[in-house]
Amino acid sequence: MSDGPDNLMLVYLRRIDDKLDRLAESVSDLGRRVTSLETKVALLHGDFAAQSERIDRIELRLERIERRLDIVHA
Repeated sequence: MSDGPDNLMLVYLRRIDDKLDRLAESVSDLGRRVTSLETKVALLHGDFAAQSERIDRIELRLERIERRLDIVHA
């Protein structure tokens, strides 16, 4: 009679083990996806900084052109 409960317990433990393996795999996949998103956001921040720098240079050039043409508003 002890074979029944032991086997039943092993069946449940194996099920739990399988579920934990699937959960660990899902968490690992989510970790990779979050890392990928963080990388992409960091790249976007770099792109925004580069665009801001270009706009600043264009503004300086425009101000210089306006001064040369004497069309600067007071």
